Amino acid sequence: MPRISQPLPTPPPATLVAVIEPGLLGRVAEFLPAGGALFVVTTEPVRRHWGATLERGLAGRAGAHLLELPDGEPHKRLASVESLANQMLERGADRAATIVAFGGGVVGDVAAFLASIYMRGIGLVQIPTTLVAMLDSALGGKTGVNLAGGKNLLGTFHHPRQILVDPLLLNTLPEREYRSGLAEAIKYGIIGDPELFQYMAANVAALRQREPGVLERVIAAGLRQKATVVAADEREGDLRRILNFGHTLGHALESATEYRHFLHGEAVAWGMIAATGIALRLGRVNEAEAERVRRTILALCAPLPAVTIAPERVLACAASDKKAHAGRLHFVLPRAIGQVEITSEVPVETILAALAEL
Repeated sequence: MPRISQPLPTPPPATLVAVIEPGLLGRVAEFLPAGGALFVVTTEPVRRHWGATLERGLAGRAGAHLLELPDGEPHKRLASVESLANQMLERGADRAATIVAFGGGVVGDVAAFLASIYMRGIGLVQIPTTLVAMLDSALGGKTGVNLAGGKNLLGTFHHPRQILVDPLLLNTLPEREYRSGLAEAIKYGIIGDPELFQYMAANVAALRQREPGVLERVIAAGLRQKATVVAADEREGDLRRILNFGHTLGHALESATEYRHFLHGEAVAWGMIAATGIALRLGRVNEAEAERVRRTILALCAPLPAVTIAPERVLACAASDKKAHAGRLHFVLPRAIGQVEITSEVPVETILAALAEL
């Protein structure tokens, strides 16, 4: 029986089930749609580690095709989407087909974008292979590719029908990518789940050692919280913007370094620390809470790549990001563990000072 199998709240009329179960990949056909062809989008590193297990899990499932996306953020572009779409067309993909995103956040975003536009929308299943994707990016319906001027500037909303999480896939995840995922996990504790924050702070060693039981609890908590927020505000009109904690400056750090210096979670970790520094300077959070946030992020995610970009350059990149509205930057700032606020009333000098401290 699945270790965790639960319906998650999503905007009507969508229905979504997330299954969290160690070893799920080896019998994945049990969970996938029975009709129509399957097009599994993955990367060479994921295929190398888990391709044989996936093949066993798909044994007997007719009409399954494997498509490879070049690995890495630089390939999260429209050209990749067009290439994959042409490969699907050559293999006879029709409107009954389902795309299976088997990889991390880049694969999830690109494959989901493709699913949303191929023949005006086909089915999507997410099988995330990184911690970031398992508890964050696989859920929420956001898809996208990058432009030279910024991250995810082209995209759609297209929800998966299923999210299938096998925590054993994390065993082959490089240490740096794993730590990157812990940043997104602690985000959920800071923005709305103080019990999750305390649990992670108390289990730093177990999380760093990838203990399965601790990981399952953290992944389930992250999925539940994100699903609740997305169900209440699918299109980021208000509440969903709290999920951007750390992302305003995190995305800017990625863009300023052409997506080659930081992993996404590493940039978000620095972004959360900077946002907490801003909140402290503005008197929105007390020093003790700010220090708990900073200390826990570093305990889980360090070492992080150094921030060597001039604060002015980071700020310029933030201004061109899609999270800027009417020319103003909006920040999610902590007031206490589990409570945040959204504001655009942040002086430039305060932003620059917080960036200079990183």
